[in-house]
Amino acid sequence: MSEHRFEEGRFFIKDLVRLHVDFAHTSQSRNLCPPPLQKVCPGDHVRVALPAGRESLERVCRTPLGPAIAQRESVRVYSAASLSLEELSALLWATQGVRRKISDECALRAVPSAGARHPFETYVAVTRVESLEPGLYRYLPFDNELEQVYLDADIGRRASLACHGQIFVARAAVTFFWTAIPARTEWRYGEAAHKVIALDAGHVCQNLYLAAGGIGGGACAVAAYDQVACDDLLKVDGEEEFTIYIAAMGKR
Repeated sequence: MSEHRFEEGRFFIKDLVRLHVDFAHTSQSRNLCPPPLQKVCPGDHVRVALPAGRESLERVCRTPLGPAIAQRESVRVYSAASLSLEELSALLWATQGVRRKISDECALRAVPSAGARHPFETYVAVTRVESLEPGLYRYLPFDNELEQVYLDADIGRRASLACHGQIFVARAAVTFFWTAIPARTEWRYGEAAHKVIALDAGHVCQNLYLAAGGIGGGACAVAAYDQVACDDLLKVDGEEEFTIYIAAMGKR
C-alpha cells in the first residue's frame, strides 16, 4: 500500500494552505457582499416561537460547568421521556444562539467561529418534544423560532437509516443535523476556509454535549453517515449546503 495515501488528508488538517491563498483577492477583500448569516425561511412555512434561549439555558441547565466537563461522555441509550420546548430552545441556543448582531456580516454566538462567519444551519429531527409534532425543523437563531420544514411521524427511523442504521439515532428524542454553507466562510478566507469550518463544527457539538448533560440528558455525535441520504432528508442541495455533523440526544 502506498506510503503517500494519507498525504492529501494530512495536508487538510495542517495550516499550510494559507501559504497558497491570495487573501487580497477573497470576496471580502474585493468588497463583495457577504452571504446572509441565516437562510431565508419560505413564507408559506409554519414558524414556531421558542422560549428565550439564553434564559432557558440558565433555567433548565442545573449542572455546574466543572462537573459537566468532568462527566462528559457519549450517551447512546435514552429514556422514553420527551424534551420540553424550553429544553430544546436551551440546547439550540447553546449550540448556535446569537448573543449580539454586530452587522450584516458579523454576529457573536454562543460558540466560536473563525472570523465570526458561523457557516452552519441547524436542523432537528424531532421525535419527542412537547408541543411539537414529529418532523424536521430548522432553527432560526436571529428570530428565536423554528421553521417547520415538514412533518413526519417516522422521522426518527428515517434519520437512523440516513446514519447507516445506527439504532440509537432512531431512539433519540431529537437528532441535531448541522449543515455547512461554505460560502459564508469562503467569503473571508477563500481556499483556507474548509479546515476552519471543520473545526467550528467541533465547537458546536461540544456545547451540545455539555448542555445536554446539564438538563439530565445525553448526546452522541455521529460522523459516519450517508451523505446523500442525509442531504435528501434535510432537503438541501448537497453542494452549496450539505450535512457536516450530526448528534443524537435524549433524556437518560
